[in-house]
Amino acid sequence: MKKQISFMHFVLGLCAIISCSNTSLAIDLDETTRTIPLDSSGSTVILTPEQVKRGKRLFNASCGQCHVGGVTKTNPNLGLEPDALSLATPPRDNINALIDYLKNPTSYDGSESIAELHPSTKSADIFPKMRSLSDEDLFAISGHILLQPKLGGEKWGGGKIYY
Repeated sequence: MKKQISFMHFVLGLCAIISCSNTSLAIDLDETTRTIPLDSSGSTVILTPEQVKRGKRLFNASCGQCHVGGVTKTNPNLGLEPDALSLATPPRDNINALIDYLKNPTSYDGSESIAELHPSTKSADIFPKMRSLSDEDLFAISGHILLQPKLGGEKWGGGKIYY
């Protein structure tokens, strides 16, 4: 019994350390790192530490099942890395474009709606996790997607190469 308690304390302590380090990570990121493309005209926005934390939490809860590490499980050749996002039609490499996608997803070439296949607010009746997401939540999720390449480098979205 004593070993189990010690092990549990170790695990709880480790969880506390990880939790604290994740919380401080968002606060420790400088403004340059938190600066993300806002729209296709080149405008940028600086994510707040709260948006960084919220985006990570919401992404993991709503998107992480299919996009762990920025990979797309249904198509590992197409991830959420900047190059793939910029080559989509229309380009999805900024906050506003990703929000639009999360509301009305289209195929990579932009030719058809995939709202019945990909979670979106448009298809919230099919994908319940999307029902409660506000525009602020979609903004935070989009910010998380665009911030990750700055933090994880080419591993984010690297697909089958890394995972």
